[in-house]
Amino acid sequence: MVNRLDTSANLALDAQSLERLRTQAKQSPDQALKAAAQQFESVFLNMMLKSMREATPQDGMFDSEQTRMFTGMLDQQLAQGMASRGVGLADIMVKQLRGQIPGDSGQKIGPQSSIADPRTLMGTLPPAYSEMGLAGMGEFSANSQNTQRDFVSRLLPHAIQASQASGVPPQLMLGQAALESGWGKREIRMADGSNSYNLFGIKANADWNGKVAEVMTTEYKNGIPSKQVEKFRAYPSYAEAFKDYAGMLSGNPRYAAVLQQGGNAAGMAQALQKAGYATDPKYAEKLVGVMDRINLTG
Repeated sequence: MVNRLDTSANLALDAQSLERLRTQAKQSPDQALKAAAQQFESVFLNMMLKSMREATPQDGMFDSEQTRMFTGMLDQQLAQGMASRGVGLADIMVKQLRGQIPGDSGQKIGPQSSIADPRTLMGTLPPAYSEMGLAGMGEFSANSQNTQRDFVSRLLPHAIQASQASGVPPQLMLGQAALESGWGKREIRMADGSNSYNLFGIKANADWNGKVAEVMTTEYKNGIPSKQVEKFRAYPSYAEAFKDYAGMLSGNPRYAAVLQQGGNAAGMAQALQKAGYATDPKYAEKLVGVMDRINLTG
């Protein structure tokens, strides 16, 4: 068994730990191997926590770059605390990797193996742990992919119908709907909790005569995010939402450059951002990433 050090009280970002490990490797290779395996276990757990975070909605009411940074630091600390108690991975890796230490009779992995290589370390684990490990960590991503596929299949008929009437590409409509609503997880709600069906984040200006939903949103001014209450359009159905969005893009000269891109995802996204559709300075980049995931031609 690995003799574990209680590192949970230390900062996860302590840069001195790596230097101490290097020094220990020169003085006591066997102890250094145990420490390296424990650190890898911490990295492994942090990767699992990260996958879990990525499977949850982002850019919520209280989310920002700062909160995401501190959440990442918290996950690192949690992983380090769990690794100090152990989940069994470090013990297995030490048993498998001891053959790399001169004079040790443990199992050898190969002449080119490296303790510092996560793929090498993961390759030493038995099938049960491999399935739970780097391969199994896709479980949360798979759930996210299922959510995305369901979102697209549910709304694609509305996008096609609106596209036939306006000429706006379905992939652009679905891309913006997914980006603005977090793949349907952050749809704008009315005061009574009912759905506004506004997947596109279209605000209610003075010309809007329909229902309105007032919600807290993030706006950017000079690249700096701030929270404020805004009024958004509300629709009786998704079909009406797609119809209104497509009509706005095809009938407003402000967005004429968007439809001139010939369906090019990056071109349409950049044109939308230049037209001022959103204040987020990274909006075009995010939209391209979402449209690439949808990939209706794939």
